[in-house]
Amino acid sequence: MAIYLYNVSIFLLKVAAYIGAIFSKKTKLFVDGRKGLIEAISNDLKENIAPIAWFHCASLGEFEQGRPVMESFKKEFPDYLIVLTFFSPSGFEVRKNYSGADFIYYLPLDTAKNARLFISIVNPTLAYFVKYEFWHHFIRELYKNQIPIISISSIFRRDQLFFKNYGSFYREILFRFNHFFVQNVLSKELLNDIGIKQITVSGDTRFDRVFSICQATQNLPLIEKFCKEKLLMVIGSSWPQDMEILTPFINQNRNKLKFIIAPHEIGERNIRKIETDLTCSNVRLSKTSTDEVSDFDTLIIDNIGMLSSIYKYADFTYVGGAFGKGLHNILEAATFGSPIFFGNRNYKKFQEANDLIELGGAFAIGDSDDLEQKMSEFINDPESIKKTAKISTDYVERHTGATEQIIRYSIEILKGSM
Repeated sequence: MAIYLYNVSIFLLKVAAYIGAIFSKKTKLFVDGRKGLIEAISNDLKENIAPIAWFHCASLGEFEQGRPVMESFKKEFPDYLIVLTFFSPSGFEVRKNYSGADFIYYLPLDTAKNARLFISIVNPTLAYFVKYEFWHHFIRELYKNQIPIISISSIFRRDQLFFKNYGSFYREILFRFNHFFVQNVLSKELLNDIGIKQITVSGDTRFDRVFSICQATQNLPLIEKFCKEKLLMVIGSSWPQDMEILTPFINQNRNKLKFIIAPHEIGERNIRKIETDLTCSNVRLSKTSTDEVSDFDTLIIDNIGMLSSIYKYADFTYVGGAFGKGLHNILEAATFGSPIFFGNRNYKKFQEANDLIELGGAFAIGDSDDLEQKMSEFINDPESIKKTAKISTDYVERHTGATEQIIRYSIEILKGSM
């Protein structure tokens, strides 16, 4: 009965996607990206004789967790090809040209036929599933073909189906994995409670990723010139809900601080709204130069890709998203060291946000007055800025090393299969 319901749910997902594609560009990408997919994969790999490691990520966030493992795997096993799959257009469309993988595809919908064809064509030597991805037919087909299956950066909660009395179908999927590299002790305990023992509490591979970014960031002379005379607050991935709180704060504190705003959406309408609401002097990055940038109070970043390098200049950081669907990545900010602020609504599902709040490295704020009060404490006590910044950098450094543990296990697995 459970397998019947599962198959029906996959069918309904397909139907809903085809209907949704009429109205949604993103859903259309989801549908169009899977048309003729199996045939395309077969054509790409029909003459391949190299061994393959398969990495699957749901979307862009999971890609960032899988990326350090992929890159370390490629260094350790240069003869292997990497096949990378995504479930969501949010991941595929952004990373379809990622140079660290040899082939990048959408994941075919999880039917018995698709799984059988995909596994027979790709014929991976081992497979990595990142964080949440547990597809019945693909996992079953890998297991049936004795292909090792590894879950990386996985995290579990008590309310998930795996741990319900009626969740035996989904628990069976987990029992087919060779090993789980989980983010926290609770995940290990939950898996232990249902009889799964092949677990390592390795942490989140994103820490390895952001730490490597920190080591490789480029110097930005224009940013250095902009912020050299005052303390700098970097506002990363801001949404309109964040700017409702931040704009009054910026306008009131332009004589004490400088601000860099990197909006999540860099479309003309959003940038213009930010410019209009600011009463302090401001300029877009694309419209200024190193010679004149220091004349402005606020610098608006109207491109993509610079934020991680800009964070290293921050004395304070605000990360957006928590007043909406969810907090954006705060680890890039934390690895460079600065007091971190974000909205007080949708952040609790992010372990690093909770950890840093508890440690005193991050602060959830509700409005401009909250931000004003906390920032005044920092500005009146410069030593507290350094102490708080060190909390963040120490936290990141303590949590690196997950990738190394996963690669070590992978070496053991592959040596055993050779």
